[in-house]
Amino acid sequence: MRVAVTGGAGYIGSHAVAELLTLGHQVTVIDDLSAGHAEAVPAATRFVRADIGDLVAMTTALDHHDAIIHFAGLLSVGGSMKDPRSYFQTNFIKGLVLLDAAKAAGVSRFIFSSTCATYGVPRGPLNEDHPKEPVNPYGVSKRAFEQVLEAYARIGQVRAIALRYFNAAGARRDGSLGEDHTHEEHLIPLAIDAAAGRRGPLTIYGDDYETPDGTCLRDYIHVDDLARAHVLALDAVERTEAPFTPINLGTGRGTSVREVIQSVERVTGTKVPHSVGPRRPGDPPALVAAPQRSLAILGFEPQVASIDEIVETAWKWRKAHPQGYSSER
Repeated sequence: MRVAVTGGAGYIGSHAVAELLTLGHQVTVIDDLSAGHAEAVPAATRFVRADIGDLVAMTTALDHHDAIIHFAGLLSVGGSMKDPRSYFQTNFIKGLVLLDAAKAAGVSRFIFSSTCATYGVPRGPLNEDHPKEPVNPYGVSKRAFEQVLEAYARIGQVRAIALRYFNAAGARRDGSLGEDHTHEEHLIPLAIDAAAGRRGPLTIYGDDYETPDGTCLRDYIHVDDLARAHVLALDAVERTEAPFTPINLGTGRGTSVREVIQSVERVTGTKVPHSVGPRRPGDPPALVAAPQRSLAILGFEPQVASIDEIVETAWKWRKAHPQGYSSER
């Protein structure tokens, strides 16, 4: 299959590209490198450096492709609280341009990288039918684009799966790819860097939530598992009963901030210096997937079972690439 991957030089996108190539697909990576890394793009791919909001460039890049996996976008909850307009511009308006380009190029199979932030604060199990009431602009922007995809699907312009995943974490198990953000906000790499002395003490944002240890609970899913799920979705999108299908990607297990810190300490053998700060605006106390639909429709089950396994892959990558991808230049 000929697959175009927007944001394919980014963290999750690059892992999906590697999985696609392993399975023999032809891949075009489309990325403006504003957050991605050229070093994460394999030589076996066709690389197009372009903005997804550029209709002409996107239409040309998508020509003669069978499917799109759309990762490109802004993804920080905190960033969206400070600059919501950028999130709506990138995640929603530029997404519309991409859909225009897909229509012009005749590409109707669409896999969307969505998020559990579309749900907001959980009220009961977080299955796909849970009310969608996002509490931050990031979640609102992703939900808005989901609604556009659903509308387009109903009139036959696309067949789409929106993969609402929970907390992506870890690094490719063969050590070839990892997580490298200019402004890192993810807990596991922050805790690893704090343990290694590469940054100051980690801040726990709130320890007074109604959770077992007072810190936020999240469902951590390994990035290799996420990559595999996107490839499974490429096959499933043509056989799903509905033309638009949202699917949760998670493990169904919640891990608290303190439990992540303890895991990093076990794996690295080093204490993680940390302090407790105030809650961050827009942070729900707990986000844990009800993952039954991913098994039923995709045949997907996570292969990396424990938080320690996830942390071990992240630690292996960070030790080998202490400056991230910049150390490879």
